[in-house]
Amino acid sequence: MQTKVALVLREDLPTAHAANTSAVLALSLGGRIGDSVGRDGEDASGGVHPGLNTHPIPVLTASAQELHLLLERARTTEGVQFVSLTETARRARDYEDYLTDLKATGAEELEYLGVIVHGPRSSVSRLTRRFSLL
Repeated sequence: MQTKVALVLREDLPTAHAANTSAVLALSLGGRIGDSVGRDGEDASGGVHPGLNTHPIPVLTASAQELHLLLERARTTEGVQFVSLTETARRARDYEDYLTDLKATGAEELEYLGVIVHGPRSSVSRLTRRFSLL
């Protein structure tokens, strides 16, 4: 089965928050999928370069409301896994603070900064095709 990854960022994020959100989401998803890193490469001088992610990752943008809808759809799409980053997570000083703050925040209050999805190519494309490239 061919799989696909897509990263969707909230369209109004400042550049630094967009970069941080991208890094956190990519690292978090990479730890959940087993086939994400290719073999090491070697340059013409014999230098070794550690393997990279083998999935192309389009970076897309969406409104805050569209991110909520994407999450709702991803949760009910078979074979798709996702990771999201919220403002609650971004503001936390450490992971335990994040978990405590998350537990105290209702789902309707969460402000999503971005979502990364992985799954069957057709499913991920269906979920993300209406979003624009960054």
